[in-house]
Amino acid sequence: MKWMDGHDPVDVVAALAPQLSPDRIGRIDAVLDARLGGLTVVLENLHDPHNGAAALRSVEGFGLAELHVVEQAEPFRFSDKVTQGCEKWVAIRRYPRFGDAAAALHGRGFRLHAAVPGAPVAVDDLDVGRPAALVFGNEHAGLTGAARAACDGTFAIPMTGFTQSFNLSVSVALSVHAAAARRRAALGAPGDLPAEERARLRARWYVLSVDPRAAQGIVERYVANRTR
Repeated sequence: MKWMDGHDPVDVVAALAPQLSPDRIGRIDAVLDARLGGLTVVLENLHDPHNGAAALRSVEGFGLAELHVVEQAEPFRFSDKVTQGCEKWVAIRRYPRFGDAAAALHGRGFRLHAAVPGAPVAVDDLDVGRPAALVFGNEHAGLTGAARAACDGTFAIPMTGFTQSFNLSVSVALSVHAAAARRRAALGAPGDLPAEERARLRARWYVLSVDPRAAQGIVERYVANRTR
């Protein structure tokens, strides 16, 4: 939806608000209030589209704003039947190499925590008071050596049975659930998006809630009438 770049988010929201029900507007506001930009997930060389889809659903369902994927071995794919459209509400950032993802996230103040079975630090003990990225590797080979070297530390999901690891999508869900709850507790608030990002996302979600094809015309007519 490149056309949105040329419009003030305030205008987009004002133009499309009459097209949405009060319940839908309330739902958008509630989800925005609980969105976390300071917690994210990185997936390296994921292979199974069903795992990709399940990870996406966990990221969106627990209120994260972004998912970062490294596609050095193969493109990141996900099953539409599993996502049920949740990918519309999450920004998917793609990188050709893990170093590119690490540099981008470090540049934004994130610490990268690699999921490694048996690591001495439990997911419940991670420092999520500052921006944190939970990093997961390929379903079969795990994280590459380069990825582990670029991370700032490791963590594991505590396990009390004979089983030593979970399926990747389950690991993502458990880790995001725990880290998101602790992030919100540390913030003392349900979400952490700055006002500018909230405004941008609100406008995007209004467009997606109407119809991207019809929304452009509605917004452009609104702006044209307002500036006459």
